[in-house]
Amino acid sequence: MQRAVQYIRQINKIIDHSMIADYYNIVSQIRDIEKNKSNDEFTSFKKLNRLKRIFTVSNKRYHQRALSIPPLKFPQDLPISAKKQDIIDSIKNNQVTIITGETGSGKTTQIPKMCLMAGCGLRGMIGLTQPRRIAAVSIAHRIAAELGEECGKSIAYKIRFEEKSSTEPLITDGILLAETVRDHDLLAYDTIIVDEAHERSLNIDFILGYLRTLLAKRKELKVIITSATIDTTKFSEAFNNAPIIKVSGRMYPVEVRYRPLDPVKEEKGETTYIDFYAHRTGYPGNLWSFS
Repeated sequence: MQRAVQYIRQINKIIDHSMIADYYNIVSQIRDIEKNKSNDEFTSFKKLNRLKRIFTVSNKRYHQRALSIPPLKFPQDLPISAKKQDIIDSIKNNQVTIITGETGSGKTTQIPKMCLMAGCGLRGMIGLTQPRRIAAVSIAHRIAAELGEECGKSIAYKIRFEEKSSTEPLITDGILLAETVRDHDLLAYDTIIVDEAHERSLNIDFILGYLRTLLAKRKELKVIITSATIDTTKFSEAFNNAPIIKVSGRMYPVEVRYRPLDPVKEEKGETTYIDFYAHRTGYPGNLWSFS
């Protein structure tokens, strides 16, 4: 068994460059070989050679995914771009990162790209959950456009009754709950971003609770929780005092204009509450007119 032990050591040195699902499969079978010392050396080598073939295919997928990452650019006018390095470092160094920022800061579209820069997405997909299907589809198209690709290549989405994916998507944007039914440990993913966590819907609460338990089992899994308005302290405490990164939003000037009332109608007392509302808000007097 001495040669088999040396063979196992060689596999263990390079196994981190395999897909997550294959990693757990190989590790599990190696443990079985080590426990079952009654096997003769020929049987052990036969099993180890099969594991080596699995690793070779998995390692090839790993490197193909690394080569398929398109150039990553971050719009400087988005507030989150100023926090890019802080977020990347936090993702690298922590299992869970909590990011809070106002609407319009660029969280949803830029964080998946920052995950790629942090080395995520190579051993599995980056899952970005959205509470609504239309958001999942539109965000996937938006991120793909920023990467100069068509949706369905590196960027894909999966929603109920519809899926636009490829054989090796780097980012899957959609609902995660259905995945837990057939993939209990979510081994298809190496990173999961829970967006819009402040909505606290039943789906979001279930996902957060599920991930909280799963993190103890999968030490390599990265989780990023993002929200516009959120009690960051409570979320941090729930995930072992995870680091919090705050991102500022963008403010725009608002100009209020009022339409003048018709003096003739006003004199005759024909000004209705709709006309008055239109005068105060600037909306057309006839609210049902689309011309």
